[in-house]
Amino acid sequence: MLTLQEYIEKNLKECIRYNPENRATKNTDNLIGLPYPYTVPCASGVFQELYYWDTYFINKGLIECDMIEQARNNVNNMFYLIKKYGFVPNANRTGFLRVSQPPFLSLMVLDIYNASPDKAWLKEAYEALCTEHKFWQEKRTTEIGLNRYYCMNIDPNGYENSLNYFSGRLGFRPDGNPEILTKGFMASCECGWDLNPRTAWKTPDYAMVDLNSLMYAMEKNLSFFADELGLSGEAVEWDKAAKKRAELIRKYLLADDGVFYDYNYTDDSLMKLASVACFYPMYCGLATKEEAESIVKLLPRLETEFGIATCEKNDIKGVYQWDYPNGWAPMHIITAFSLLKYGYKDDALRIAKKFNSLVEKCYSQTGNMWEKYNVEAGNAEAKAEYETPAMLGWTFGAYTVFSKLLRDA
Repeated sequence: MLTLQEYIEKNLKECIRYNPENRATKNTDNLIGLPYPYTVPCASGVFQELYYWDTYFINKGLIECDMIEQARNNVNNMFYLIKKYGFVPNANRTGFLRVSQPPFLSLMVLDIYNASPDKAWLKEAYEALCTEHKFWQEKRTTEIGLNRYYCMNIDPNGYENSLNYFSGRLGFRPDGNPEILTKGFMASCECGWDLNPRTAWKTPDYAMVDLNSLMYAMEKNLSFFADELGLSGEAVEWDKAAKKRAELIRKYLLADDGVFYDYNYTDDSLMKLASVACFYPMYCGLATKEEAESIVKLLPRLETEFGIATCEKNDIKGVYQWDYPNGWAPMHIITAFSLLKYGYKDDALRIAKKFNSLVEKCYSQTGNMWEKYNVEAGNAEAKAEYETPAMLGWTFGAYTVFSKLLRDA
């Protein structure tokens, strides 16, 4: 059997695609052509597209492997999609034009610019990010001034099929208006956590903590990029926008335990379920030192012998793959680097070591890296709404950056 590093090197090459022209496929969701080679999560089988938020974590691994140009290619393709559609779709397939995904693009740009400064490229990135910010502000803003996940271009004739699909994954069909339910399920796809017990099929009713933290990061990054480009006036305005967002996040999402949670703006309530999403204000640099101390107290509710569970144990009805006891690579990155950013180095290293040890253990048993893992049992038999695929993708990204973190410790 190949060593894990040999497996990564072999499969990483097989995850590069180049399809510059639109291409019809067996289903009706045609592949959208992209001008640059791009990285897909899986060498074969499912997930043969450029996925939005997956790419952030994949790019971290690529940059660590000195494949900065491929990371830049991935991001340049997103600039192309923004110019074409006004936003970054879930993936480059026409059926995915209904939703976006968590807005990590500004963080991707920051990673690449820090690794390889290029102001001509940054100018293009800045213009694309301004357009993306406009999309979230015009299409995904709530009455309280914060953002939500939602959807668009839903065919009313497809409500029943969509509900049957999502209800099959969930394990039951919720009561309610088919249109509202369908749009709610689609919004859960946009949030990336499809499906999750935090908001389930009611995602549009929430100003979610991870989304608004990422929007804060986008505004702070846009301020930095504008300053780098000599646009001092615009830099000041972006900084003001970030400060205003931070005020709204603290007004609506901050609970009396000092932790940020998802806020249901339709009934003025907080969903106080401990999850990795609660760490996003740390990851994005929004949390104060005191707020970070409160957030870190959630760790015992999420950490197991083998890693970090996406959510704490709960009895919320339904089957949710973004729930306990599933541990996902991006959630380990968010948690570990949030802790590192605020000085909790020992906790960060412990989590990185647990994740990499789990990946290595499962690879020795199965010969594959996986989309997600069971951090309670310490295997790849995760709670699944569909068959868990073997996947390089963000698992490669997390394993690679954690390997460096552990080496440098």
